[in-house]
Amino acid sequence: MEKFKAVLDLQRKHRNALGYSLVTLLTAGGEKIFSSVVFQCPCTATWNLPYGLVFLLVPALALFLLGYALSARTWRLLTGCCSRSARFSSGLRSAFVCAQLSMTAAFAPLTWVAVALLEGSFYQCAVSGSARLAPYLCKGRDPNCNATLPQAPCNKQKVEMQEILSQLKAQSQVFGWILIAAVIILLLLVKSVTRCFSPVSYLQLKFWEIYWEKEKQILQNQAAENATQLAKENVRCFFECSKPKECNTPSSKDWQEISALYTFNPKNQFYSMLHKYVSRKEMSGSVRSVEGDAVIPALGFVDDMSMTNTHEL
Repeated sequence: MEKFKAVLDLQRKHRNALGYSLVTLLTAGGEKIFSSVVFQCPCTATWNLPYGLVFLLVPALALFLLGYALSARTWRLLTGCCSRSARFSSGLRSAFVCAQLSMTAAFAPLTWVAVALLEGSFYQCAVSGSARLAPYLCKGRDPNCNATLPQAPCNKQKVEMQEILSQLKAQSQVFGWILIAAVIILLLLVKSVTRCFSPVSYLQLKFWEIYWEKEKQILQNQAAENATQLAKENVRCFFECSKPKECNTPSSKDWQEISALYTFNPKNQFYSMLHKYVSRKEMSGSVRSVEGDAVIPALGFVDDMSMTNTHEL
């Protein structure tokens, strides 16, 4: 049991690093399967370029959209935004949150493109079908090279084709390493700038993350317990034809208040929307944004809270 707790503690402390590592492994494995099992270059001047680009970019687009779909912050932002009664956030704030979501969602697709470029098959197929690049690749070669170039991925035995494919693979791998280096540098810059503009210190931010984890766990447990009691009472009354006992549950307005995007205010440092709701309820009865509220990149994890049913009745 102690070892199991130690594993859980390690997972909680390094959940971001473990999550990104898992995404990288799954993406790399998926690319390997696609390139070796599914991908078959048509070797024609008409289809090589679109076929190679589809395998290189369409899975990346799918992973990008999946990154949006799997983010709790996306649904926190979208849920109820088209309702007339919903309160819209400012356009600048929403755009800022969307930019953060896009950066997070772009990790998997960029990994796909980088791994695909390092492997080289998609790039070789696509470039061999490009009429614009054919003169460059065939420079100083056989006069019929332009016409036979689309056949290169399928005629790997010919010496001339092997030279062209080696050149294309080298280009692909160079582009792949450049992309990896650019992504790492960009991530480091964004992380550094984000932490540089953090309104709280390093240790307070760590405390904040601990609070966020505990509030999430307690909220899930309490929500499951409250939902279970309400469901049992309704089922009992249905079968016994009796009146239900009073079960206090938050109103729709209460749920809407704590589901809003988190904003930081240096005058009142609330650790979550639930904390802000409980603290401000006695003062104004609302958690509406006030002067000084701002979206802080370093505190974006506060909006990632979600409730999942992990309890068995």
